Amino acid sequence: MKLPILHPKRILLFFALILPLISCKKGAEKKDADTGTEPMEETQIGHASEAVEETGAEEPKFNINDLPISKVDLGEFPFFSLPEGLVTTNRPIQRKYDVLFVALDSIMTPLEGKVWKTYISAEGGYDQWSLPYFQKSYDDIITSVGGVKVFDGKISSEEYERYHDDAVYMGEDGSIGYVGQRIRTYVIRRPDGGNIYVQLTGDTASGCLNILQEKPFEQTISILRSDKIQKDLEESGKVVLYINFELDKAVLTPKGTEAVEEVAKALQSDEELKVSIHGYTDASGYDAHNQKLSEDRAQTVMKELVSMGIDAQRLLFQGHGSQDPIADNETEEGRAKNRRVELIKQ
Repeated sequence: MKLPILHPKRILLFFALILPLISCKKGAEKKDADTGTEPMEETQIGHASEAVEETGAEEPKFNINDLPISKVDLGEFPFFSLPEGLVTTNRPIQRKYDVLFVALDSIMTPLEGKVWKTYISAEGGYDQWSLPYFQKSYDDIITSVGGVKVFDGKISSEEYERYHDDAVYMGEDGSIGYVGQRIRTYVIRRPDGGNIYVQLTGDTASGCLNILQEKPFEQTISILRSDKIQKDLEESGKVVLYINFELDKAVLTPKGTEAVEEVAKALQSDEELKVSIHGYTDASGYDAHNQKLSEDRAQTVMKELVSMGIDAQRLLFQGHGSQDPIADNETEEGRAKNRRVELIKQ
C-alpha cells in the first residue's frame, strides 16, 4: 500500500494549529503546580463539605485554643452599641447567668454565662432595614477588636430536633437557632477565660443579636439543715427548699443529694411527721414541659427519701410547673427563687 505524500505547506499548517493548544495545556498544568491547587479549585471552595467528603479529610473542629487572644478593653457587658439607625424592637433580655445555645460547627452548643439578646430593626421602619448593613457593622467591629468569625451557615432540621427541647428559652424575643436561619457566630477569646460569643441572624425585615460572656455558675443558696427544716414544719407547716438538679432534668446534683439528706434527717427525728413534696419551676419554656419537669423533680426527691429509709407511706408528691411564683420571673434572681421544692406538713 502506498502512503500519501503530504505537502510541506500542509505539514507547517498542522504544527501551527496544534502547538498553541499544547502550550495552553502545559501552562494550565504549571499554574496548578505553582499555586498548589487542583484544577477543581472552584468546586472545592464553593462546596467545601463535598470536597471534604471526596478526599476523606475531616472538617476542622472548633477549638477555642486555636483562636488569638484579644486584650482590647471592651468596657462593660454587653460591650457593643447598636449601629446608627438601628433600634431594639423589644426590651433586651439581660441575665447575669443563663445557658445559651450557640452555633459552632453546625451544632448548637450550650454555653453558660452572662446573656444579652434582642430583636433589631431599622429606626425608620421596614423600608430602611438593610441586612448587609447590620451584618457588616458587627463583622467589622468584632474583627477590629480581635474577634474571629467561626461559623456562617444554617443548622439542619435534625440538629434542631436534637437540641431545641433543652433550649427552654426558645420563643423568647431575640432567640436564635431555628431551621432556616443563616447564623453567623463570632468569638472574642479573652486572657481571663471570660470568652465572648456573638451570634446574629437576619432577614429582609429585621435581625436578632445574642451576646454571651462565659462565666461559671455561682451557687448563692445555702442548704437548710435538718433542725431548721423540722422547726419550720412544726411552726408554719411549710418549708421552702432549693434542691439542685441537673439543667432541665430531674436528676439530683451532689449538692441536691446533700439537701435531701437533711430532709431525711428531719423526718427521721420525728417518725410521726408526714409531708407532701411540691415541685415548682420558673416561667421559662412551655407550660406542659414545666409541669412534667416539676412533677418529675418532686418524685425524684420522694424516691431519694425512700432510698434513705423514709417510709413511702409518709410521703406524697405533686408538680405545679410555673404556677404560684414567689419572685419576679423577669429576672434571673427571681427565676432562681421560683425553681424550688416545698415541703407541706400533712
